[in-house]
Amino acid sequence: MPKPKLIAVPKDDPPEDRMYLEIYDAIMEHRLPAGTKLTEEGLGEIYGLARHSVRRVLAKLAADGLVDIERNRGAYIASPSDEEANEMFELRQALEALVMHKLIDKTRKSDFAALRELVARERDAYMRGDRPQWIRLSAEFHIELARLAGNALVVQALRRLVSRTTLLISATNPGAQQPCSFDEHAAVLDALEKKNHAKAHEEMMHHLGQCACRLLDRPSHRFDLRVALGKI
Repeated sequence: MPKPKLIAVPKDDPPEDRMYLEIYDAIMEHRLPAGTKLTEEGLGEIYGLARHSVRRVLAKLAADGLVDIERNRGAYIASPSDEEANEMFELRQALEALVMHKLIDKTRKSDFAALRELVARERDAYMRGDRPQWIRLSAEFHIELARLAGNALVVQALRRLVSRTTLLISATNPGAQQPCSFDEHAAVLDALEKKNHAKAHEEMMHHLGQCACRLLDRPSHRFDLRVALGKI
């Protein structure tokens, strides 16, 4: 039986939004394995959308780093190589180190309250076993830090990197160590709130190193697209 979806999208919401959310959840739950081809015809039939609408959704997923669109071949669930994964984490370390440096003098009490609420929601989603929401919130923590740092280009770059590296992080075993730890997020906030730049940098680099160690082996099982998207 398909797992419950993260959000019960109202029927009057735009079909493109519903399609995006359902594909996103299926990717993050690994119901759609890396390398899976997403055809405009197949998705159009499932969602009752014209091809141009499907293309818009695929383009949004590609912009988020979750789908690769290859000329004359079509769209595929992103499948970063080990080499690309190492390079992405290396780039994340550089960008998020910059974020830590900028945040020391930019964050306010209200910012920390909002960030701690985000971490609390992340912890709650994990404890409830709501994997898609937990992954979203875990990724959003990094994006929100970048937003507060005030560099729009860093936010744009990190959004794609965070989404793409999240595809590789293992959380399939509920008893396993969480792939993007809310406790590690809290430790970063503790250091930032104390304006301890060295400690904030250390905690973030440790966190990213832990994330890089939790990489996922590519799934290889066969599947049915309708089943993966909960359309049966």
